[in-house]
Amino acid sequence: MTTPATVRRPVAVTVAIVLVYLGGLLNTALGILVLLTRYEVTDDLVLPVSLVGAATILLGLLTVAGGSALARGSRLARTLLTTYLTVLVVLQAAALALTELDPTIIVALIAALTVIAAMWIPPHARRYFARTGAESAASTPMI
Repeated sequence: MTTPATVRRPVAVTVAIVLVYLGGLLNTALGILVLLTRYEVTDDLVLPVSLVGAATILLGLLTVAGGSALARGSRLARTLLTTYLTVLVVLQAAALALTELDPTIIVALIAALTVIAAMWIPPHARRYFARTGAESAASTPMI
């Protein structure tokens, strides 16, 4: 009986996974900071700042949840995380316009764009996520 060959995760994908977890946690913290800045803005900006903060917290937590599926090589997780991170970039741009957290938000924007690039640009990453279901099942160790 032969054992199936294990497929090694490319370094770029591992870096992307680590960045997804860190980015998700940091975006959750950023959302809390944005939510707390609603006490420092004018009355007409309280609702937009609150909504941007709450949405950033939610998408940050969804990003952390998607990190484990990404680690297993899920194409759906990669697509969903790309969507979450794209929406987070838009929310961070809105937060940049609404609040005074410029350096923090700029770092979060760069981190989100870096994660998207790490998931899609390297050829090894594209091949890792392009595996078929049978290849994925064969590379998963049986317990």
